[in-house]
Amino acid sequence: MRAVWHRLGLVAFMLGGLHALPAAGLAQGTGSPHRGGTLRLTAASASGTLDPQISYTSQYMQLATVIYDGLLTYPKLEGPAGNQVVPDLAEAMPAPLDGGRTWVFTLREGIRFSDGAPVTVEDVAASLRRIFKVGTPTAGSFYGAIVGADACLRNSAHCTLQGGVETDPATRRITIRLTGPDSEFPQKLAFGHASILPASTPAHDLGNVAAPGTGPYHIVSSDPERGLVLERNPYFHEWSEAAQPDGYVDRIVYDFGLSEEDAVTAVERGQYDWMAGLKPLDRLGEIGSRYTAQVHVSPLYGLIFLPMNVNIPPFDQLKAREAVNYALDRRAMTILYGGSGIATPLCRMVPPGLLPGDGACAWTRGADPDHPLTPWAHPDLQRARQLVRESGTAGMDVTLIVPATAMYVSMGTYLRDMLEAIGYHARLHPLSPAMEGNYAANTANHVQISLLGWYADYASPSNFLDTLFGCENFHPGSDSSINMSGLCDAVMQGLVARIRSEPDPQAALALWGQVDDRITRLAPAAPMISTRYVDLVSPRLGHYFVTSLYHMAFSRVWVQ
Repeated sequence: MRAVWHRLGLVAFMLGGLHALPAAGLAQGTGSPHRGGTLRLTAASASGTLDPQISYTSQYMQLATVIYDGLLTYPKLEGPAGNQVVPDLAEAMPAPLDGGRTWVFTLREGIRFSDGAPVTVEDVAASLRRIFKVGTPTAGSFYGAIVGADACLRNSAHCTLQGGVETDPATRRITIRLTGPDSEFPQKLAFGHASILPASTPAHDLGNVAAPGTGPYHIVSSDPERGLVLERNPYFHEWSEAAQPDGYVDRIVYDFGLSEEDAVTAVERGQYDWMAGLKPLDRLGEIGSRYTAQVHVSPLYGLIFLPMNVNIPPFDQLKAREAVNYALDRRAMTILYGGSGIATPLCRMVPPGLLPGDGACAWTRGADPDHPLTPWAHPDLQRARQLVRESGTAGMDVTLIVPATAMYVSMGTYLRDMLEAIGYHARLHPLSPAMEGNYAANTANHVQISLLGWYADYASPSNFLDTLFGCENFHPGSDSSINMSGLCDAVMQGLVARIRSEPDPQAALALWGQVDDRITRLAPAAPMISTRYVDLVSPRLGHYFVTSLYHMAFSRVWVQ
């Protein structure tokens, strides 16, 4: 693999010169000369369930933003404005009452689901209860502060949220009460897992069946082997251009089955308008030089990391986890991702831009958690081998789980050799990208270490520190156990509890810095690189429009 470094350095140079198009103002879809046509999307495979309250993949959550709405949302705006919560199905942003324990919303009038049924306050209440009934991955971490949520988490089938959610049909008011203040509660309500569905929606994973939504499009056919077809929601009318704009295209066809290589070629030639997922390394130079007008590189609150299971050997030993962090060649991982134009070595579990001290590294040669250096410079294999010996885990069998894509398998092959080099008998096990995350999450599969990408649900350190390592997100035997390392640390939990009741954003940020330091010292994962996203679109796609949380907005682009 080292033989391709020089060529990939050139790729990084070329991609580093690309950028997202300048932010464009919103333009009304209705009556526009650009209205109409079919947007053609492609992906290697389906991405699991279509249930918006369960799906936790970037591929389907991106699609869900034009199908479903919550009381609040993240606006379809470019740049930092896209990170600010705005009212969606609620008429206005609520003011926190009772010290942040009570939130009152008024439901907009006249909105209908795609099956024609009016949206009512009972739909809102039922959707909040359904979060717990279906085992939404973020049920505990995002919505566990709602009064009655504890009982729902213990006995989901009989979830009522009594005292936590109250509705008044006459005034269209919904009152949500929390057991304690949560300064990020609006951000959590704006996330897709709080989508509002009809009260009649079954309390189980919908799988390949799409629930009615309120957005500009609805799914009219789905086949996990072949793809999806979306058409205009006949009952949609635009109530907020920022929150949920009327779409330009009349139809969205999303086909599955093309390999990454074939998908790149198809988009270059205009056979498809956009492809999901990462672009193959061997094509980056080509698209960066020959298809510059069709390529957009966007910043991401995202990282690639190695969660390690702290509850089973060998990574139940802290020194074994430290060894992986010291041995990791983050420059090699940067190159295998595509070069310095789209990736940066990362030593902490928070990507740049969310906490002070970007670039600080405890895991480079000559550094440790008490004496970090800036930036990461070199792996320390000698120290890693010594730590493996001291941990008593040398010679153990280790299986690394990775998504079965070209880029991740390349990384995985390198990481397998690294694990061998520090004293383990290592094996690489690629799995379908659609199932790898769920497989790694479920403790029944006894996964020791895995390779994953993680992107922010919203712009906060909590999305990486609390979501990935909080006790409430560890669910043994469940595919929805986001805390794949299985860490549960009382010191960290105490700090997070303080943050949730801290009204001063700067004070909260300082506390997140302490959580970040605690995670670094416990080393339940090895952060590898922070990432940017490379988008490739067809020559006929216009008004390219990207948000920092959900990538290209399908309702904001048009086709010629």
